[in-house]
Amino acid sequence: MVRVICLILGGGRGTRLYPLTKSRSKPAVPIAGKYRLIDIPISNCIHSGLNEIFVLTQFNSVSLHRHIANTYKFDAFGRGMVEVLAAQQTMQHESWYQGTADAVRRNIPYFTENRYDLVLILSGDQLYRMNFQDMIRTHLETNSEATIAALPVGEQEAMSCGIMRIDAGGRVTDFEEKPKTPEKLDRVRTSADWLERLGIKAEGRSYLASMGIYLFNRSTLVEMLASGTATDFGKELFPQAIESHRVQTHLFDGYWEDIGTVGAFHKANIDLASDNPPFDFTLGDLPVYTRPRYLPCSRLSDVTVRNSLISDGCVIGRGSVIENSVIGVRAQIAENVTIRNTYIMGADSYESPQQGQDNERAHRPAIGVGADSIIENAIIDKNARIGRGVRIQNEAGIVSSDDAPHYVISDKIVVIPKYTILQDRVVI
Repeated sequence: MVRVICLILGGGRGTRLYPLTKSRSKPAVPIAGKYRLIDIPISNCIHSGLNEIFVLTQFNSVSLHRHIANTYKFDAFGRGMVEVLAAQQTMQHESWYQGTADAVRRNIPYFTENRYDLVLILSGDQLYRMNFQDMIRTHLETNSEATIAALPVGEQEAMSCGIMRIDAGGRVTDFEEKPKTPEKLDRVRTSADWLERLGIKAEGRSYLASMGIYLFNRSTLVEMLASGTATDFGKELFPQAIESHRVQTHLFDGYWEDIGTVGAFHKANIDLASDNPPFDFTLGDLPVYTRPRYLPCSRLSDVTVRNSLISDGCVIGRGSVIENSVIGVRAQIAENVTIRNTYIMGADSYESPQQGQDNERAHRPAIGVGADSIIENAIIDKNARIGRGVRIQNEAGIVSSDDAPHYVISDKIVVIPKYTILQDRVVI
């Protein structure tokens, strides 16, 4: 049996998800009410029988470290582990990681200490479910040195992805990062007949996009990183590698979402609350693991709820309406509140009666959403304090704005940052 080490990249700044990444790394951003983005790749590894995992971190990594330490504990005799490799200064390197390939290069000693055969490299900010054993099988059967997971996409999506051209056997012969021109798109177009011979309906998807999931022979990866200066896998390493190494594609035709922007993040969460969600966290044999919190059941009093997810430990007041929304752990929502197309992330802890009295004396709203408020098309980060009669609706239809003191608008979504205080009757 081959021995595989998994490297999950979690060190990027996550600037396109700001302000959700103001005080946390992108993989630590809460998703679907009670999970973190990092739970997705780790759960996929565990269900694939791969339980030796390193998470490479760099920016705002404290909460991510805490979550991993509190969640993933293995039996002492099972050889499983999820360990954090934080960016650090060494005698050889004094700067930050310069890209995905550079992050892996800096950590070569950690996956060459033991006799690993393959290295699986994953992103920490994607939503999907995959059995990596299928990818390993493709890699071994084609005698490849590197394998890239590939997703069929249409032309519009192709312009924002790394696109591969392949030969009849699925070997990568060309790699184009975010092709924009008709000439570049035409050069990496894949035949619909080729896809359909493998049981995949093309349906207008004529391009194979890299999913940012890579499998290498360990010796090949070490040689490529040690002999070159490439800092990024997609932009530099793979365009060079296909000329001198056998790089194979592994086709994937399921749900996959790159949670890269506020708009994509908001849509992914709201879609999870629909009648037929594209990604099912409740799949019995393949659950997504996360931190056990031992919270009480949520309490709802005469509340109207439609197409929504309500997490553990919430209290929602009488007369409130919640539609097409996700309500996170410990969320406190007062009476007669309307919430639509919104992700309320909840709170890290409950306030005590003494803290409630302190709030009244300081004329400060309690953590949660105050009575008679209306919130639509928004993301309310953890521990925010929303007063009574507040309206968050972006009625002006502003696409982007980051100059306000208490909120950011991105992709028309109003984001209230963590710990923000909005006093009574504020209108956004």
